Order: sequence, then structure tokens, then C-alpha cells
Amino acid sequence: MERYLQQIEPALAAARDWIVTPSAWGQIVALALAVLLGWGAAALVRPMLLRLLSPAAGATGSLSLLRRQLRRLLPLLGPLFAAAFAAFGEEALRALFGTAGIAAFGKRVFLFLAVRAFVRDVLREPFLRAYGRFVVLPIVAVYAVGLMPTVAAALSTMRMPLGNLSFDLLWAMKFALFGGLIFWAGRWSNERSTAYLAGQEELRPATRQLAIKTAEVAIFGLAFLVLMNVMGVNLTSLAVIGGAIGVGIGLGLQQIASNFISGIILLIEGQATVGDYVELDGGEAGTIVKMTLRSIILETFDGKWIVVPNEHFITTRVVNYSDQGSANRLEAAFSVSYDTDINRVPAIIEAAVAKHPKVLGHPEAPDCELRGFGDSGIDFAVEFWVSGLDDGPNKYVSDVLFLIWNALKEAGIEIPYPHRVVELRGPEGGMRF
Repeated sequence: MERYLQQIEPALAAARDWIVTPSAWGQIVALALAVLLGWGAAALVRPMLLRLLSPAAGATGSLSLLRRQLRRLLPLLGPLFAAAFAAFGEEALRALFGTAGIAAFGKRVFLFLAVRAFVRDVLREPFLRAYGRFVVLPIVAVYAVGLMPTVAAALSTMRMPLGNLSFDLLWAMKFALFGGLIFWAGRWSNERSTAYLAGQEELRPATRQLAIKTAEVAIFGLAFLVLMNVMGVNLTSLAVIGGAIGVGIGLGLQQIASNFISGIILLIEGQATVGDYVELDGGEAGTIVKMTLRSIILETFDGKWIVVPNEHFITTRVVNYSDQGSANRLEAAFSVSYDTDINRVPAIIEAAVAKHPKVLGHPEAPDCELRGFGDSGIDFAVEFWVSGLDDGPNKYVSDVLFLIWNALKEAGIEIPYPHRVVELRGPEGGMRF
């Protein structure tokens, strides 16, 4: 123990000599004043800013939204004011004594507290909170203790190989810092643009989808170029990457490229769009709920999702039953007794079916047709047009059959049922039942 005390004795003696110097006391006093003045100024200013940044209850305008966002920054007032006063004291002490290391350290600590308050109290988006907690805060902590040049120099000497390429850990840290922020901004911009374009009801659905996908590609493409520029990557080298991608497409990515191009063609032509009910040659059928540049997602009436590659919509036969509101013709069959005056039936049935609120008068009104003479009765069918499909929430044929039943009952027309004759033969003759 004595040996260790002897080793640190020079450092302790230097610290005792330094602590009694005017420079040391000046920096300690400057830090104390920075804390008192910083949090005191924040306490004075906060009530005024709170009143200024509090919009009226229920206000939803852009200015009200901006005021609410600025109000969330109030927890940063104390550390930022303290950092500002510490910076002022640092400059003054350097002018007087030529040194202000403790004041500079205090300023960095106050900035760290401000960043910590921003991550903890201001950020609400889960990705940004995790990004701030695990990427930004450690970097600011290293800066606060004054080890940033040392850590940066150490990381720059640590290289990681990646095939024929290699990069240092400092470059990787910069990529994580700027890449996460830039691509989050790209995602946020894409969500805003998608919401705006989806609300443009005057555009055709296919046009809206094409605009949304075009904006998505443009935003993330721009984010990638900005990141490459920030990281100091020569953009002319992207030609090499483009060549590698071309080789990859030629060797093994034909299917992905085909689906990508097919998705663009579908969005441009608009033959199928979100909300349409379609059926493919392979038997897949459902309502289109989402269109991507690789595939189309169909939702069946029993809630299942079917992912269909875009190429299938180009190379196979597709039946579109809805096409965003086009009418479909359905048919309901029924029979009447042979005792009926069949000349009365068409008018009765057509008038009854026309009363259904979803049956259309155009392109044709309900049409009752004689189909044939069956074993037990005379066969009829009524054709009618509706805007929709007879499945899921819609039960058009069922509703029309109810109307036919009630109309025939009211008119006194009998709906036949099969009659069968059973003949039993024995030794003494036969019997008919």
C-alpha cells in the first residue's frame, strides 16, 4: 500500500497545488454559476413558454401541431441554458487564465444531459428512441468525457475485412449514426407522401398506387445517394455496383426482375387495382388488398391472404369481377307448377326482384325467362344486375330467392316438389303407390 501511495503522491501534490490556484476556483465557481443560472433561467422562462406553446383545446391546425411539438422540448431548457452559461464562462476563463478544462468538461456534461433528456422525454417513435439510446447517447457520452479523439483514432486503426474489401470501425460507426437517421427520415417522408397521395380521390386507384410506388422508390433512392455522399463514397463507383447487379439479374434474379417489371406494368395499365375481386387461372381468387412491386396480395372471403407474384397477372388469364364498381349479372332459378298460367310469371317476378335496393335498372332491368319443362314443374330463371359480388357480406341471390318465394305465394302460384310413383310387384300382381 505504501508503494502505491508513493507512486500517486506526485499526482496528489500536483492536484493540491492546482486546487488553490485562481484558475481552479474560477472554473469551479463558473460551473456552480452555470448550474444555478441555467436551471434558474429555465424555471423563469418555462411558464411563459408553456402558455405560448399551449394551443386551444381541440385545435388541429398546422400551427397548433407545431406548438405542441415545440412544447415537448421544454425539458431541455435547464441543460441547454447551463451549457450556454458554461460556454460563456469557459471563454472568459481562457481569456483570463489561458485554461478552462473543467468548465469545458462541464459544458460537455450539460450537453450530454440535454441529449439524454431529448431521447428520454421528447422522442416517442420506437425506432428513434432505440436509435438515440443505443447509438447517439454512447457517442455523446464519449464526447462528454473528452475521449472522442482517442476513441476515434483507436477505431480508425481497427479494420474489418469483407471479402476483398475492408473498412475501419470508425467508418462503421459513422454509417450507423448517419444511416439510421437518414433512412428513418426517408421512411417518415414515405409515410407522409403515401398518406397524401392515397387521399387524392380524383386520381384513379391504379394511378394513385403508381404515384405511391414512384414516390417510395424516389425517396429511398435519394436517401441512399445522400448517405453515400455523407460517407464519402465516390458515386462514380456505383457504376460498378450497377454492373454487379446486372450480372446478378442475368444469373439468378430473373424472376425478381420479371415481377418488378410486371408490377410497374400493372400499375401503369390499371387493369387490376386495390379493391378489385379477381380470379386467376390457377384458381386463386380474392379481393386485392395490397399491390407491391413484387407481388399482389389477395384476401379471400374467409379471411385468408394469398400472395401472388406480379408475373402471374401478366402471363396468365385473369378474370376481374369488380373493376372498381362495374356491374355483374347474376341469375336465380326457380320452378312453378304445371297448373300455373305461365304467362303471368315473368311480370310478377320481374316486379318483385326490381324492389331489391341493390338490383340495378341499368344496363338491363330484371329479366325473367322460361328455361324448360322439368319433371316436376316448369323451369324459370330471373337475370338481374348488381354492383358487387354474391359472396361475403352480399347475399344477392339469396335475397332474390326470398322475393320470388313471397311473390309467388302472394299470387297463389304453387312451387312444385318432386312426385314419385313406387310400384311393387309380387307373384299375384303389382301395386302402385
